[in-house]
Parts: sequence; structure tokens; C-alpha cells
Amino acid sequence: MGLPKLFIDTWGWLTLRDKKETRHREVTDYYDNFCSTGGLIYTTDYVLDETFTLLFRRLPFSQAKESMELIFNSTEEGDLNVEFITPERFSRTKSLRIMFNDKPRISFTDLSSMVVMDDLAISQILTSDAHFIHVGKGFQIVP
Repeated sequence: MGLPKLFIDTWGWLTLRDKKETRHREVTDYYDNFCSTGGLIYTTDYVLDETFTLLFRRLPFSQAKESMELIFNSTEEGDLNVEFITPERFSRTKSLRIMFNDKPRISFTDLSSMVVMDDLAISQILTSDAHFIHVGKGFQIVP
């Protein structure tokens, strides 16, 4: 069956890095436990774009910079897999946007994450966004 896979959304990254977030401890514990199993962690370039923008808005510069460096180091060390939104994935994301016309609050970034999760057969996502469940694709929000 392979190693377990986890996708981390913008909310997940922000909650992991911002100790003032109400669920920081719970999310950090879940993340640490997941990492200890040797599971594979994924995110996208779009998610990191949102994450870095918000980290630098919310946190003191030094803490935001440290957060960004930790994420980049995790990628270089092979602990984090960053998937890119290719032109083909972008096209499929546009199709999802049209398909979910009854769900206008889902961001284009979240839809692109769903495309990647489908591609890589990832069902678990570290997020608080309930619309990952509402689309009926079998995604599970953790923790």
C-alpha cells in the first residue's frame, strides 16, 4: 500500500508556524506524529505562495523568514515534496472551478490542491477548510 501521504494546506502551515493559533499544539502534535511514521508530506507552489505572503503579514519578520527557510530546507532535505501547478494541472483546475459553480467560496488555490491530491492519491489534508469534504472526492481533514 505504500507510505501514508499528507497534503498540507495554507492553514496547516500557518498553524504549525504561528504559536498564537488556537490549534497550534494539536496540529503540531499531529504533524510530529505523522512525520515519525515516515509518511510523505506534500504541498504545492500555490500553497507556499499563499503561506509565505500570510506569514510575513502575521509574524515578526525574523520569525516569518525562519519559517520560510525551514520549509525550503525541508524540501532540500527531501522531507517535503512540493508539487508544481503545471499548465495541464492549471487547465484541470479551471475545469473544477466551472464544475463547482455552486461553491464560489472555494479558492482557485484550493481547487489546484485538489487536482494534485487526485493525481497523487492523497486523501488526508491538514486544513480547516471544510470544502475539501464538500466536493465529494473522499478527502479527509486532519487532525
